Amino acid sequence: MFETNVPVVAVGSVPDDSYVLDVRESDEWSAGHAPQAVHIPLGELAQRAGEVPQDRQVYVVCRVGGRSAQAVRALNEAGWQAANVAGGMQAWALARRPMVSEGGAEPQVI
Repeated sequence: MFETNVPVVAVGSVPDDSYVLDVRESDEWSAGHAPQAVHIPLGELAQRAGEVPQDRQVYVVCRVGGRSAQAVRALNEAGWQAANVAGGMQAWALARRPMVSEGGAEPQVI
């Protein structure tokens, strides 16, 4: 179930030069991600939150929105300005937003 009471933004509203935090697992990240995204799996976020800037809006993404909603809630409760990207990387791909993969294969959402 998706978390309630978290800010949500449409995938088309995410600026090209924004800070995108991808909280998916490594295999999902490797298969395809936003070019400007930073990868911190949800399970590592508590230990690595200091790597996330607090002086700008953070757009959080996962595959469809559940894990990213958890991350947004935790970040906002700790003082960040974070928003969940509606529909996650599935919506990102459907909107034909830029994607890259690790290793040069055609990017995909798994």
